[in-house]
Amino acid sequence: MNADTHDATLSIGVVCTFAALVTAHVITLFGLVRRRQLAAALGSLVLPPLAPYCAFTRGMPVRAVAWIAFAALYAVALLLNR
Repeated sequence: MNADTHDATLSIGVVCTFAALVTAHVITLFGLVRRRQLAAALGSLVLPPLAPYCAFTRGMPVRAVAWIAFAALYAVALLLNR
């Protein structure tokens, strides 16, 4: 694998993990709105790291874990892309 292919692979990894994180965030927000937790949804929209906490405390642990996992993968992908 040459340097260009390596850079392209890492860049694709960053884009894909960010897309997964945004998707998990939107799904969490919709879940909060559907459960009539409008204050939590608005707070999570304004302050995104609040989303996994709100999801976990309001009965959506899988969404909270997915959000945290995608955020960690995104951080790793960013660090590897440096």
